[in-house]
This record gives sequence, C-alpha cells and structure tokens, in this order.
Amino acid sequence: MTTNRPPLAGNLFADVPSALAEEQFRDLAAGRGARVTRIVSTGQTTDWQDSVEDEFVLLVTGSAVLRFAADDRRLALVPGDWCHIPAGARHRVEETDAGQPTVWLAVHFPPFA
Repeated sequence: MTTNRPPLAGNLFADVPSALAEEQFRDLAAGRGARVTRIVSTGQTTDWQDSVEDEFVLLVTGSAVLRFAADDRRLALVPGDWCHIPAGARHRVEETDAGQPTVWLAVHFPPFA
C-alpha cells in the first residue's frame, strides 16, 4: 500500500519549557486507535485517574513517582524507566522533579483483550 502522506519528524526536546503552571501535553502522532504524546511536568502532581485506554509511559528526563491505588504501590521513575498502565488501573502522578523538566513519552492504545 502506498500513501501520499509525508513522513513526520521532530525533536522531543524542542520547546521544552523550564517552568509550567500545569503539565503540557502535545500529541506527536495518532492513528488506528493509538496516540503518542509528549508530556512535560515541572513539579506537577495529578489527581487519581483511571483511563479507558492502556497507557505505556517512558520517562525521558527528570524524575517522577507514580502511585497505584489497588495495592498502594509507589513506583519511582528515572530516565529510561517505563511502565505499562492497564486501562482502569487507578493511579496518580504523586511527584515530578521541580528542579528540571520531566519529559514523558506516552503511548495510549485500546486495552489488550
């Protein structure tokens, strides 16, 4: 199959702000039920959430702590660490690095059967 769509390219670190009032979300690519998003955090935390999609997150820079409600587990992340969060898994971002931007790469996709 051929396509007329041009390839997309960019730099994950382009325009990363050093401070934000709220987390920044930028979709980099999407199609067939999947979405790739760059997330930038600068000390932010989140409320509890449980998505209808699976989410694969990779921590690229900074640091973060995720908390999972089911077993009250804390998962500390440093650059290179990743986590697959199944749809419906109640979780929150409990901590992100306030001294430097925390850059995440998140892939959202339909849950595995």
